[in-house]
Amino acid sequence: MKHYPPQFKADAVALYQSRPESTIRQVAADLGIDSETLRKWVRAAGANRPRGRRAKKAPAGPPTPLEAENAALRRKVRELEEECEVLRKAARYSAGETRW
Repeated sequence: MKHYPPQFKADAVALYQSRPESTIRQVAADLGIDSETLRKWVRAAGANRPRGRRAKKAPAGPPTPLEAENAALRRKVRELEEECEVLRKAARYSAGETRW
């Protein structure tokens, strides 16, 4: 049984929460961990993804196609940065296990 550092667990749960379109199985596969392991971490953290839309301030007008595209790209960049950071930590952790 592998032991993961608490920070890795927290980052994995945060990554799952930040990707509402992904399942636990998909996020776990991206991180190279078992889906049941991630599911237990999510439950233990009491982490739930928001269901439905939350009330936000209404924008002054409908966003232009360029603004909508920029917002989508910013979300994607943020998601990829989080994934990259978690994978870096996983790689460091894995490298530490193999050293004598």
